[in-house]
Amino acid sequence: MIAVLLLLMATPLTGAALDQKTYEIASLLRCPVCQGMSVADSPAEMAVNMKKQVRALLERGYTQEQILDYFERSYGQFVLLKPKFQGVNTLVWILPVLAVAIGFVIIVRTMKRLEQRPNDNKYLAQVRDLVRGKP
Repeated sequence: MIAVLLLLMATPLTGAALDQKTYEIASLLRCPVCQGMSVADSPAEMAVNMKKQVRALLERGYTQEQILDYFERSYGQFVLLKPKFQGVNTLVWILPVLAVAIGFVIIVRTMKRLEQRPNDNKYLAQVRDLVRGKP
């Protein structure tokens, strides 16, 4: 069991590489205190402690995935700034794209329907002719 854990762990980081990786991973975590800020950018005491914890785990040789899993188990999936593509979170990824596609279809259909309407209103017909450049 210990041999498996050692194989899963990365080499411990030090120096500038440790600082860079700490910032990268902290940027993926949401500060539980601040609204929508990452742990890397938040000045809150909780975020500072979480950054220190990320740094300590990296020094011990934990991988990014292991650290993110650790925080997810501790704080729930809310702590991840980028939600996973599974379960209910699938809707977070799909609904905006679906809404834009449906809106585009509605706009195209409405424009086609408006173009096919007869010009019953003579004033409206004159305006349309002027816009199209007809005298």
